Amino acid sequence: MITAEQLKDIKERVDALRRYLDIDAKTIQLEEEQLRTQAPDFWDDAKRAEEQMRLVKGIEKWIVDYKAVAALVEETEIAFDFFKEEMVTEEEVDHNYARATEALEALELRNMLRQEEDSMSAVLKINSGAGGTESQDWASMLMRLYLRYAEAQGYKATISNLQEGDEAGIKTVTMEIEGDFAYGYLKSENGVHRLVRVSPYNAQGKRMTSFASVFVTPLVDDSIEVNIDQSKISWDLFRSGGAGGQNVNKVETGVRLRYQYTDPDTGETEEILIENTEGRKQLENRENAMRLLRSQLYDRELQRRKAAQAKIEAGKKKIEWGSQIRSYVFDDRRVKDHRTGFQTSDVGGVMDGKIDGFIKSYLMEFAGNEEE
Repeated sequence: MITAEQLKDIKERVDALRRYLDIDAKTIQLEEEQLRTQAPDFWDDAKRAEEQMRLVKGIEKWIVDYKAVAALVEETEIAFDFFKEEMVTEEEVDHNYARATEALEALELRNMLRQEEDSMSAVLKINSGAGGTESQDWASMLMRLYLRYAEAQGYKATISNLQEGDEAGIKTVTMEIEGDFAYGYLKSENGVHRLVRVSPYNAQGKRMTSFASVFVTPLVDDSIEVNIDQSKISWDLFRSGGAGGQNVNKVETGVRLRYQYTDPDTGETEEILIENTEGRKQLENRENAMRLLRSQLYDRELQRRKAAQAKIEAGKKKIEWGSQIRSYVFDDRRVKDHRTGFQTSDVGGVMDGKIDGFIKSYLMEFAGNEEE
């Protein structure tokens, strides 16, 4: 049974959240923005109209979600009072409290995602490290982890490119994970993931260490302006491998985009390589490859800004994108994040996509460091 102190705590937190989110101001803003959508010429400029509708939807979601949390906290308070009258059981009070706390924590966490790109969908790429079949199997396990996470969050996950391993697992995979704040949450996964286990691919049954890298970038849409020099683009065509029917295997539907990127700070040139085999038609794959290119270029600009900010605020603790961030030790039943110290013994749950604890601990420690 919860205590009066616990009830007081969630009431104070929901009041604080109302101030942090500035719900009163958002309510007024929502009315004003909705009025703009009622103008007779609103849909004359379709792109601008879509941007306005996204703005309205975003403001409305904050208000709706806050009201839902406030209602759950109020229900908990009523249940707590009814228990004194013996009208509800302890289990019912605790159930209401658990629901209210879960919803409150989720909204508090989303409130920490304040960067422009945080609300976007995400592109997540996994590459197997050195180690052959064992590392390729590890990469496929991570792919499953993120697919399960996306499913649990109600996100749409699409595999845009997949290269299978020589014997098992995968060499690389690129996934588009679409949904509100997908990038904001998944950016915590950027880095090298280390697996330690007794390998089923080792005849001696030895304990082996494998690595796979995860790269997460924002998935940009047409509303985001990204400068692309068309003269620096070249295309290769190839037959898509794997499942997909006879059409996929006989026709050159797969596309490989090469873009000669020049770093604006150093002047160094680097080739960005993007493959897309998702669609049955070459045109669809070309369009999606361009979308992924725009996402990569947008992310590079974000990293330039962060690097410049880091020089100014050298005292702040920073996370290197390529560093080893997490270890999964199967035999010891332990998964530990080396940046935050957060760890869990629920290895099975983590591999089923239950990574909210890692995401929350990362945002609590580092989200504030991202503020401009």
